Amino acid sequence: MPASVPAASPFPFDPTGLRLNAGKGLAIQVYEALRDRILSGSIDPRVKLPTTRELALALQISRTTVVRAYDQLYAEGYISARVGDGTYVSAPASALTRQANPASSAPQLSQLAQRLEQRRAPPAPSGAPCAFRLGLPPLDLFPSAIWSRLHADFWRHTPEHRIGYSDPAGDLQLRSMLAGYLRHARGLVCDPEHIIITAGTQQAIFTCAQLLLNPGELAAIENPGYQRAGAALALAGARLCGIAVDAEGLVTEQLKAHSAARLVYVTPSNQYPTGVTLSLARRLELLAWAEHSGGYILEDDYDGEYRYSGTPLALLTSLDRAGRVLYMGTFSKIAFPGLRLGYIVAPPALAAPLANLRGQYDRHSSCAEQAVMAEFITQGHFHRHVRRMRRASRARRDTLLGEWERLRPGGVVLPDIAAGLHCCASLESPQREQQLIAAAQAAGVEITGLSRFWFDHNEVAGSVADSSGLVMGFGSIDEAAIARAVKTLQQAWRHV
Repeated sequence: MPASVPAASPFPFDPTGLRLNAGKGLAIQVYEALRDRILSGSIDPRVKLPTTRELALALQISRTTVVRAYDQLYAEGYISARVGDGTYVSAPASALTRQANPASSAPQLSQLAQRLEQRRAPPAPSGAPCAFRLGLPPLDLFPSAIWSRLHADFWRHTPEHRIGYSDPAGDLQLRSMLAGYLRHARGLVCDPEHIIITAGTQQAIFTCAQLLLNPGELAAIENPGYQRAGAALALAGARLCGIAVDAEGLVTEQLKAHSAARLVYVTPSNQYPTGVTLSLARRLELLAWAEHSGGYILEDDYDGEYRYSGTPLALLTSLDRAGRVLYMGTFSKIAFPGLRLGYIVAPPALAAPLANLRGQYDRHSSCAEQAVMAEFITQGHFHRHVRRMRRASRARRDTLLGEWERLRPGGVVLPDIAAGLHCCASLESPQREQQLIAAAQAAGVEITGLSRFWFDHNEVAGSVADSSGLVMGFGSIDEAAIARAVKTLQQAWRHV
């Protein structure tokens, strides 16, 4: 098959900077100027070059001069013609463009940039959702047609003031709808004035850490736990200490050994990644710690909509009487991650400072996305979508548990899954974890090891990986795909 031709660039060729001197041949000057731009990468290979007549007019020289320059560029392979289309930079020539300058010195980066270099974010997984990828809800169920219609309605009818700069705390209609939803669905009574819209949980954690911690102060985090939360806290300059997790969630007793801790990050409703729920006794102990120490708690309720059995315990925020808990939620697990909308419910004393901080460095989230989400909730689509997502996720969980129990791949035992979109199965050793993950990957099944959620002991005080396991997401694929994946694992792990 012939090689595909790249699409033309929407940006025209810009002759600005092409200067010709009378003391040297004009054709050679045009040739050298274009060649140098090609080799430096200044001309995108997809940009259509002007015709010889157009360039001659722009430079106010004869067309014959430009023809001679183009002929030389053709001969040396820098440019090529596409029949019926025009002249473009040749791909082989553009591949020779930028070469590193050995004399250039490494850039002098700030301490913040150096911390970023140490904690490079892993690339997002590519391709369609697959078994058993983490972090994705049932994207196949999102009502795209409704969302598209609401978007179109916004752009057709919105007044001009709604697409200018707006309140850094977020769209008031959206915050009002969120306050009603949280009261109804999560038992959290809050005022819209205390809600700050963010670009997801990661930004929420970072913003809270910036507000509450000075560089070098201590923040406690579940271990094993959410790596991106640790990265956000460290990025804000915090020192981290890991707190163990057992069958009742965060081991609050260990906070006594870290008296300097100013903040604790916790996922109490469905600990990430182990899936345990923070017991009521531990919740009360954690609140007592915050009140007595003057510390704060970041409560990440990242997938609170997905509970399949048992009565959910009261949120830490609902139990808080001292204004020490900042509640964080996200639309990533109920709508789609690319939306980049989340929120903070702050204690009254912290709402204005958080909004001010958000406004200082990021203005606000997208006005259009906020307005569309507000209408999505107002018109009842959100509540219907949540119910549909919960039913689908329950069915997918039931299929995973049923098929796994029937086939028992590799002899691995799955725990009961009371909430969330993932599960964590314990293993006897890191070697067993690596063997099973490698065999699954070879068979085309994506599984994450529990070892990836343990914080590095060089970065987090008290971090010692003492358990192994498999962490698997089941929300993004349907029941048939889950059944096929479990069967695939049974075969792949038969001799592992």
